[in-house]
Amino acid sequence: MIHHEKLGVKTMSSEHAAWPAVHITVETPAIEAIEWALTNVGALGTEINLLGHRSSPPDTTIVGYFIEKPDRELFRAAMVDALRIYGFDGNVVKRFEWTHVEDRDWLAEWKRHWRPVEVGKFIIAPPWADVAPTEKLIIRIEPNMAFGTGTHETTRLCIETISELHRPGQSFMDVGTGTGILAIAAAKLSATNRAPIMACDTDADSIRIARDNATANGVGEFIEFRTGSISGGSQSFDFTCANLTLDVIIPILPILLAITGRVLVLSGILLEQKSMIENELAKFEIYNPNVETAGEWISITVFLDRAS
Repeated sequence: MIHHEKLGVKTMSSEHAAWPAVHITVETPAIEAIEWALTNVGALGTEINLLGHRSSPPDTTIVGYFIEKPDRELFRAAMVDALRIYGFDGNVVKRFEWTHVEDRDWLAEWKRHWRPVEVGKFIIAPPWADVAPTEKLIIRIEPNMAFGTGTHETTRLCIETISELHRPGQSFMDVGTGTGILAIAAAKLSATNRAPIMACDTDADSIRIARDNATANGVGEFIEFRTGSISGGSQSFDFTCANLTLDVIIPILPILLAITGRVLVLSGILLEQKSMIENELAKFEIYNPNVETAGEWISITVFLDRAS
């Protein structure tokens, strides 16, 4: 099963004859820590084969693919840090091996394994998947290098909160939009009563991808996409979503709170970082925010009583 959201299927379909690949066998609960480490050292994608297993096996092998083999010390440091952050030690790693794999059609591989996912009021599906008639709203996302296909816990947490709390006529801001999936979700929910929807990302390629996805979902004209981040002069919105990481969220937290009129959703935060974000919110006299958990990740929802 190809597992990680940020699989670089487009980059990996170049003219490389073979790709460096690291095979890491670990105790199954440590899968996500290893995937996170591989992504941080430049892996184009990760792959996990759990097909044929009715339940999680005790050990699992993760394969990470690279354009070139990363520096040995940087790679080791990333692994150690990731395991520490997720609460594991080096004993969870059972086997470690570098190989080369022949080039193949990575997009075809992805297509074989990615299936529609039901999240809240939505079904997230790739463009090629057949979806049976349903009352759910369908969002189709093309896999590529941008983050957010609906399979990762942080994306699902945000979509579930949007499904529950976002109302037609509420303005919406998606900070760090990736594929645009959260802004698209808000636009789909607002079909009967349009309000401004904006999405920004510091990566220009992500904005291009997000704009294409919004157009493919029939909501491109209702979302304003911007390259860059938010600033103190940003307009205000009823509902703000920031699915980033804690180290990115904390510096812009004052701005996120300032631009939000009703609901602020923060995600990309590890469960063990819960007290850190709660302490930051307490500086603004915000206590006991709503916390939802999925695996090792959490989302934080802050309710604010002011008009946007």
